Amino acid sequence: MDPQTYLVFLIPITVGIITQLIKFALYTFKHGLDIGYVFTHGHMPSAHTSLVISLLVTVAHYEGVNSAAFALSAVLSFIVIDDAARIRMYLGDQGRYLNMLIDQLKGEIDESKFPRLKERVGHRVSEIIVGGFLGFFLTLLFISLFS
Repeated sequence: MDPQTYLVFLIPITVGIITQLIKFALYTFKHGLDIGYVFTHGHMPSAHTSLVISLLVTVAHYEGVNSAAFALSAVLSFIVIDDAARIRMYLGDQGRYLNMLIDQLKGEIDESKFPRLKERVGHRVSEIIVGGFLGFFLTLLFISLFS
């Protein structure tokens, strides 16, 4: 098997890990060290977007834009980016409204049965754009290193 076959898998995984480490470094710089944040989602930059854009670029380079693998990568990228932005933002809105409802019902309900929900689950557009740029340019860097 050609070693470049593995690059279609290894480059996006590496780019996703690097993006997640950048996110952790930015969070640590802003809020202080919290090792649990290494495995979290949301905030700057979007590691999900970075990974799927990297996959898209890697497949385009090694398989070609006329391949079925590229078409699948494009569809997957659209779904993941849409989920990271729009769908998860709706979840955050629901969490915010439920938290407001629980606050209004204080004294009438047992608050220990209703933990506070996360109100920020998705990404802002700027976080998705930065994740996309990171995914694109880190992938080009790795492709040029391995060519």
